Amino acid sequence: QRLVVCLEESIYIHNIKDMKLLKTILDTPPNTTGLCALSINHANSYLAYPGSATSGEIVLYDGNTLKTACTIPAHDGPLAALAFNSTGSKLASASEKGTVIRVFSIPGGQKLYEFRRGMKRYVNISSLVFSMDSQFLCASSNTETVHIFKLEHLTDSRPEEPPTWSGYMGKMFQAATNYLPAQVSGMMSQDRAFATVRLNISGQRNICALSTIQKLPRLLVTTSDGHLYIYNLDPQDGGECVLIKNHSLLGSGKMEENKENDLQPPVPQSYAATVARQSTVPSTSTMPGYSEDGGALRGEVIPEHEFATGPVCLDDENEFPPVSI
Repeated sequence: QRLVVCLEESIYIHNIKDMKLLKTILDTPPNTTGLCALSINHANSYLAYPGSATSGEIVLYDGNTLKTACTIPAHDGPLAALAFNSTGSKLASASEKGTVIRVFSIPGGQKLYEFRRGMKRYVNISSLVFSMDSQFLCASSNTETVHIFKLEHLTDSRPEEPPTWSGYMGKMFQAATNYLPAQVSGMMSQDRAFATVRLNISGQRNICALSTIQKLPRLLVTTSDGHLYIYNLDPQDGGECVLIKNHSLLGSGKMEENKENDLQPPVPQSYAATVARQSTVPSTSTMPGYSEDGGALRGEVIPEHEFATGPVCLDDENEFPPVSI
């Protein structure tokens, strides 16, 4: 329903139906990496972006009402990664240190989970993604280790453990956190990774995805050197994930450069100048079902699969050539 263009010091929100500019958020903190996240859920259309360049403050913006929902003080340091779950009810974040990953409820902003990726070194979190059922959260960085966390809360309804020395010490250790400073007790209560993957490379940017392939949970990792790794994920016991397949995405053929540069249209000076020009899209009167602000008329629900019939062409076979694996 919404398309977001994030610039260094401004954000533009468009209606995906007719590409009408709905809102311009100016004077945002310097965002050199273009960090933002947009929920894919039709009902919970939320946008998250950094609220400060020096601290880990998150601004949660409602893409339907075009108003700020809340501000979340997520981390002490600047933000490095943001990700919504599929329903738009949870938001995960990581700072530039990359040691702690937190999950917040949406739209309230309450902290639900806190995971510790590591303590020995700072890393650059390059990918943060939920599984479709919001049961797992995957985080990858410029190191060789990929962490998968399980989103579950331990309840007190578990059967009583046998009186062992380790069980006794565990209860004493948990009770001691009530008397320690908040920073220390918070570190002791942070959950560790449920499953991990050790790549054979380090220092490269990679992107991860948690998917279900042939009814089995899989972890997909794509690295910047052009490889796709598929791992098996044990949803019950976790642990070290097993590599199943390895694909080379580069292949032998290379894309030929287009030498007919003279045929290319001139590039506009800035995005702001582009949206400020006279729009050539049809008026909303020729597009039934949408009002001027991009919302549905008379409470109509616009299907998510419905695309624009005018200026936007998303089903052109020439625009997206078929890909064979």
